[in-house]
Amino acid sequence: MITEILHNIAFRPDFDALCRELHLKRDSPPADELAHLLAEAGPVARPKALYRLAQVQSCTDSTAVIEGIPFASRVLAVNLKPVNRVFAFVATCGVEIEAWSQTIEGTLRRFLADAVKEAALSAATEALQKHLDARYRPGPLGMMNPGSLDDWPTSAQPDLFRLVGDTRRTIGVELLDSCIMSPIKSVSGIFFPTEAGFESCRLCPMKNCPKRRAPYDEALWEQKYRRSH
Repeated sequence: MITEILHNIAFRPDFDALCRELHLKRDSPPADELAHLLAEAGPVARPKALYRLAQVQSCTDSTAVIEGIPFASRVLAVNLKPVNRVFAFVATCGVEIEAWSQTIEGTLRRFLADAVKEAALSAATEALQKHLDARYRPGPLGMMNPGSLDDWPTSAQPDLFRLVGDTRRTIGVELLDSCIMSPIKSVSGIFFPTEAGFESCRLCPMKNCPKRRAPYDEALWEQKYRRSH
């Protein structure tokens, strides 16, 4: 199946949006420091993404088989049962901006540099989604990431990386023995077509999550994902 690398991804972070996200007043010293760091990081940043268009071969009650690789997850299996193809991917802020961030000193500046790397990762994932929409016209896409739910833990990472391909050589992302990625501001997962829409957050009861994209829906698991007996 098709594997493609996206490496000419523009990095144009929204300064005002970052200030709002970090709760910084625009005319404050921390905001000025953020502006300086963005000016430094801009010429360095090279966000990247790698994806593979892959065939869903079968789905059982709790396992989805993609290109011969079984993924044990009830939620993933239910989501992929009506689907023929998926986009397995890894996206990253890039090793270049990661190396830059290692030169930053001071607690505040390192915190802000981390936010800049997060913005670079967002640029990569947004570019990937736009690319998939323009090239394949898949309609609405859902996304699942290993570790986002207990049902699909980070221990699934090695199999997902085996499906995606050689990420270390192509985009500089290495999967460590701990199943954490390096650079740390990287994300892996599967995009899949879904008319109903899907957000992992709706199945996660964690309170006060700063990255929550949708409210927890306690009834959703019972209605759609609990095993029938």
